[in-house]
Amino acid sequence: MFPCQKLRVLEERLQCIEEFERPKVLLEQYVTPSHLGSHMLHTIQSQYGDIDQKIVADLGSGCGALSIGASVLEASQVVGFEIDKDAIDICLENISDHDLTNIDVVQCDVLNLDNTYRSNKIFDTVIMNPPFGTKHNAGIDMKFLETAFKLSNNVVYSLHKTSTRDHVLKTAKLLGGEGKVLAELKYDLPASYRFHKKKCVDVYVDFYRFEVDKL
Repeated sequence: MFPCQKLRVLEERLQCIEEFERPKVLLEQYVTPSHLGSHMLHTIQSQYGDIDQKIVADLGSGCGALSIGASVLEASQVVGFEIDKDAIDICLENISDHDLTNIDVVQCDVLNLDNTYRSNKIFDTVIMNPPFGTKHNAGIDMKFLETAFKLSNNVVYSLHKTSTRDHVLKTAKLLGGEGKVLAELKYDLPASYRFHKKKCVDVYVDFYRFEVDKL
């Protein structure tokens, strides 16, 4: 076990985060629920010590839930990568509200990052809740995973639909890493778009830890 903020305290911090005002369907924008995000981050630190004093990247950082959580858990530096300026504006407000100084946010396409980040593998830990790859975005979740492997010199933590488990584990091996399912979780996905017919849909997701090739 590693030193870690209490789970209850962490979840309370994440509950205060402002969410998307107008989520964009083309970007599959959904907020990481505070209950789910806090349990993820608490596990990453308390079980593996992969946040405290580590350099952390958050891919597709959105409104900043995972970035802020990593900062609260004493990451030495957090960098969020996000393509959408509106999401970044909300994220920066959230960071300011929480009075955190160790988070930077970079506006970019995660799938086309500058070689400065990819070639140096400067991040100890990469965390992400990537698009699941539905509708027109088929395969984007695996592209996020490939980018994460290129950035990390140690480990990657990510969420992927349980129904894709075999494919995810196979892809990880092809990328030169080993994946382990830490938990199977229920993602309570609220109705966010006009085409949603139900108030909430339960999506079953796997929470992964990937050990990457350090070379």
